[in-house]
Amino acid sequence: MTKNDPENDAAERQSLIWHEGDMPYSTAFGDHFYCQTDGRLECGHVFLDGNGLPQRFAAGGLFRIGELGFGTGLNACETWRQWKDHRKPDGFLHFVSFELYPMAGAELDRALARWPDIETERRALVALWPQMPAGEVTLDLDAQTRLTVVCGEAFEGVSTCGLSFDAWFLDGFAPSRNSAMWSPELMQAVFEHTRPSGSFATYAAAGFVRRNLQAAGFAVERRKGFAGKREMLCGTRIETPQGA
Repeated sequence: MTKNDPENDAAERQSLIWHEGDMPYSTAFGDHFYCQTDGRLECGHVFLDGNGLPQRFAAGGLFRIGELGFGTGLNACETWRQWKDHRKPDGFLHFVSFELYPMAGAELDRALARWPDIETERRALVALWPQMPAGEVTLDLDAQTRLTVVCGEAFEGVSTCGLSFDAWFLDGFAPSRNSAMWSPELMQAVFEHTRPSGSFATYAAAGFVRRNLQAAGFAVERRKGFAGKREMLCGTRIETPQGA
């Protein structure tokens, strides 16, 4: 299902360059969409392990993940794959991503085809993906998994979202190339849409990103990054006792 903005039927597009191995490169931000070493393994190390997943899936019930930057859909596909391996019969995953420039289905297909581990998820996603994604795209991937991609500026999308999240994947382009995705205002909006004891993880370790997350209210921890990257950040929303 796609909800389109009546004043803008087609979402904005960005120009892509395809580097060796069908790796998409954004000319708008001057950056690759995922780690050149192995984006799928990076997703596991940074976003899944950094948020204590998939162990937290074992609790059952509704689990909601928010993501800044849908990109190629790699994080969604790898998360769905691991979710299927660990979910309980009463579990339901809602994966909500905020993306300014949604790719066309053929671009998603090309970018994800390099990983046989997620072939089933890739094929299912591409088959459901609208030809011209815009507005709010909601796809029921299976009976226990729903994907929503909110097309547009991340701050507006998160700020007006009526949902709270158990975990966040902060996966915009590099802070030096896309500073708006890591702004104090957006990090505050992320915090306000995080459930108590909810978490975040990101490959980014820039000082201003860490400070913005701390200023928003997160307890921030540095961890070893992926594939030789020195650090990554993760953390939780810690509630301050009343009267403290």
